[in-house]
Amino acid sequence: MRRRSATRDTLEYWMALAVVQSLAWTPLPVANWLARRYARLLDLALPRLRRVALANLAMVLPELDRRAHQRIADGVFRSIARLLVAFARFPRIHRGNIADWIRYEGFEHFEEARKRGRGVLFATAHLGNWELSAFAHAWMAAPMNVVIRPLDNPKIDALVERRRTLSGNRLIGKKEYARGILKALQGNEAVGILVDQNASLEEGMFVDFFGIPACAGTGFAKLAAHSGAAVIPGFALWIESERKYVLRFYPPIEIADDAEAGTRALHRQLEAVIREYPDQWLWIHRRWKTRPPVEKPRS
Repeated sequence: MRRRSATRDTLEYWMALAVVQSLAWTPLPVANWLARRYARLLDLALPRLRRVALANLAMVLPELDRRAHQRIADGVFRSIARLLVAFARFPRIHRGNIADWIRYEGFEHFEEARKRGRGVLFATAHLGNWELSAFAHAWMAAPMNVVIRPLDNPKIDALVERRRTLSGNRLIGKKEYARGILKALQGNEAVGILVDQNASLEEGMFVDFFGIPACAGTGFAKLAAHSGAAVIPGFALWIESERKYVLRFYPPIEIADDAEAGTRALHRQLEAVIREYPDQWLWIHRRWKTRPPVEKPRS
């Protein structure tokens, strides 16, 4: 990998900080307006993102026309804007006002899982507001552990990490992935992991995802089988009629010793939720990039 320049890192950091501060300290209606403008600038500055989204949508939702695909892609950028506003305002969100931003649905699934005493694995995704879901859970229930991949820019990464831990959450980096997760589960703690990312041939298996084979990592299911932890799918989904999010926990997914079956079950659940909220999933990600050896890479 090409080494990043310190000048580039610094410039990107000050730009990111300016965006965050502008969304943190302006009145909320102004912040929402600004965030939509920032998301629009992202859309225009990096046209490949929309191209990837439209290619993905055309591939897996061919029953919809191009105008419908464009509307979903528009919704993706609106969803990113909402995420930015919440993330920027993390320092001002606390136990006393968290209900203004989000509420629970299906919390009983988490309570029952905790009673098993073997920890809880939250299977989540780049759907809705994945940053707020973990942040809010710490205020509304208890701090949890979040598996993260460090950002390429170390200055921005430090900024993001500071905000992610403001509500008491603990971060688990990729280098300590398995050991950190197992230690948390042994203490009957909760661990959140994003399960919707493209995996390499060496790390994953192909599952049916929207009718197209997608390479999915099996590490999550293997950890669940090894630890005996309860697996709860959970997502912070935007509810337009309420003008806030619902942190929805779904019934647990049983994962025994068959990691492949468990991985398929996770993706069936994820697909069902994405179909219900298609404009809140990150279609700009090249989710179907890894292909079986006989196929060419997709978008």
